[in-house]
Amino acid sequence: MRKVCAVVALTVSIASCGGPQDSKKIEPEYDKDTGRLKLLKYDSNGDGKIDTWSYMDGTKVLRIEIDKDGDGRIDRWEHYDADGKLEKVGLSRANDGKEDAWSYAGPDGTVARIEVSTHRDGKVTRIEHYEKAQLVRAEEDSDGDGRMDKWETYEDQRLGSVAFDTQHRGTPDRRLVYSADGSARVEVDAKGDGHFVAATSQKTSR
Repeated sequence: MRKVCAVVALTVSIASCGGPQDSKKIEPEYDKDTGRLKLLKYDSNGDGKIDTWSYMDGTKVLRIEIDKDGDGRIDRWEHYDADGKLEKVGLSRANDGKEDAWSYAGPDGTVARIEVSTHRDGKVTRIEHYEKAQLVRAEEDSDGDGRMDKWETYEDQRLGSVAFDTQHRGTPDRRLVYSADGSARVEVDAKGDGHFVAATSQKTSR
């Protein structure tokens, strides 16, 4: 990840980070009324094309947009909080320049959670949870009514179960539990109290 402090230092104090040659890669823009720095345009690889845009409030970083592959479309959005700490990283799952997923890091710096806008409208409808870089569970609002109605669990990088809220109660009432061989059994929770029982003794294939 590019260091924000390095970008800021190159603009505010060019001499501190490598001299005149590096300064040619930076294009600062200032607010015409206040004179405050509002944008840094940066050519990170020196190919003559801007690939990093740092949106600023003076020396405070608000957001950074990056075109990592040089195709002219943004594919990474870094969002910073009021203290200048990286809060989340936006991604484009289709690599088409449209931000539709957001990654949040845990205390150890690895991805802990990814929020996804499945309809690509900015509304989060799926949340994935990770431990040690592995997906362990996810919940999804499959019908877009603002409530989660699908829950997935994973075991050793394979799908362990999928539960559904078919009655719109806010809790799962039906689920498929998968075995390591790929077979599955159906379980139901008629009362919605979290107690599932087998719906049938016959196993079905995934």
